[in-house]
Amino acid sequence: MLVVEKLSKTFGDLKAVDGLSLAIPKGQMVGVIGRSGAGKSTFLRMVNRLTDPSFGTIICDNRNVTDLRGRDLRLWRASCAMIFQQFNLIERMDVLTNVMAGRIAQTGFLRSMTRSFTKDDRIGAIHALDRLDLAPQALQRAGTLSGGQQQRVAIAKALVQNPQIMLADEPIASLDPANATRVMDALREINQTDGLTVLVNLHTLDTARAYCDRIIAMREGRVQFDGTPAELSNEKVREIYGTHDLSGGINEAVTSTSIAPNSFQQPRQAVGA
Repeated sequence: MLVVEKLSKTFGDLKAVDGLSLAIPKGQMVGVIGRSGAGKSTFLRMVNRLTDPSFGTIICDNRNVTDLRGRDLRLWRASCAMIFQQFNLIERMDVLTNVMAGRIAQTGFLRSMTRSFTKDDRIGAIHALDRLDLAPQALQRAGTLSGGQQQRVAIAKALVQNPQIMLADEPIASLDPANATRVMDALREINQTDGLTVLVNLHTLDTARAYCDRIIAMREGRVQFDGTPAELSNEKVREIYGTHDLSGGINEAVTSTSIAPNSFQQPRQAVGA
């Protein structure tokens, strides 16, 4: 179980996250929603320890994550994989090498930079790409892929870290509806098949309702709502987004890029396994 207690982050006079306390059971898929600047990204970055909290603690399976340093911190970041809106791939490298770079915490920086990957690393990377229907693109340069394909490569890169938790910071914000659907299908399939805890920041309420077991809404760094999709009423939405007009400015957040889950292809046998 992941537990955050009174988690806060201050940037100068700005309190981006303000006393956030949550308990997230293993295997839950959680959508985090809210207006831009609500603290969603800062929250995920603190869980991954890319950003240190100003106050509060992060506990995972009775381990104090906020105290980790050095190699223990690197291993935590590997076990708490992060997917970004910008993909974070090296475009001139082939897809397979980009995915294997996810093994850096296990293989070490020097081996990763010299591409001294083992046979098991390669098999694991091909398996991850196959799950995401990208094995045929393994030797293609990452920069030649579409945005949706690059985001799925980023998910494969996260998978080879063998994470316990997968964090996704607005992974579909720059994608068209069809590619957004494939990415969300992939995250949901990983959540259900592997039993991974998935936390995903989303701008679209319909997407959160369609894919997530639980929705956490933030406003001004605090939790404004925490419940099931069925409990997220229009009245709650008005409170979250600070408007009384659902047909006005909030409408874009509610309906843009709204997608529904499709049946995602089940993982096939890994090549060479």
